[in-house]
Amino acid sequence: MLSVRQLHVKGRRDDLLPPTSLQARRGELVLVSGTRQDQRTALALTLSGRMKPSTGELLWDGLAKTKRLRSASSLVDSPGVNEPEQHLSVRDLVTEDLALIPRRYRGALLSTPWLKVNRFEDIAGLWAEQLAPARRIELLTALSLADPHTDLLVVDSPDRHSADPAAWLPRLQELAYDGGRPLAVVATVAALPDNWTGPAAEIGNAVPRPSAPADVAPPEATVADSPTPETEDAK
Repeated sequence: MLSVRQLHVKGRRDDLLPPTSLQARRGELVLVSGTRQDQRTALALTLSGRMKPSTGELLWDGLAKTKRLRSASSLVDSPGVNEPEQHLSVRDLVTEDLALIPRRYRGALLSTPWLKVNRFEDIAGLWAEQLAPARRIELLTALSLADPHTDLLVVDSPDRHSADPAAWLPRLQELAYDGGRPLAVVATVAALPDNWTGPAAEIGNAVPRPSAPADVAPPEATVADSPTPETEDAK
């Protein structure tokens, strides 16, 4: 389980990530909304162990070990970080990504059989920029799961490719809930889909709120305000 409490990343001026709390269990898809792309990316990088938080608690299976979190997680399609280059063909993208997966004694996976087994042969010759949003998320998440150690998927802003949640939401739900390989899945989004009823959080949900001003007590009577024997006699 991924457990996050008051996770905070400082920036030069504004916070890269205002304090945020959330939880994501295996077999669960959590959507985290935030209007700013830089904050969504900062959260995705931090949750996947690619960026060090300034303050807060970040636990994977109860342990605060960044190396363990990073090896168990996969960052998917983060803009400006690891999104596919537009001029790259799908076949070349697959070749590059598979080469990064550690495979002791057996060498890198080959792209041609992988594309066939995973049913991406029809798009192998396309440029990354030509992919329809639904096929894009299918391809990139499948590449992430080519690493058998991946237990946590962190998907950065899949809704930036399409305003229609049907282009990305079913795939993420399938990955989290299919039961064959239970994953914890977190996706940062600009806004929650209208029909979303599953687990959700909001960037900045743990920002301390200013305390309400205490009730002001009426001023106590002073000696000057209290009646004296002389004034009582004068009455």
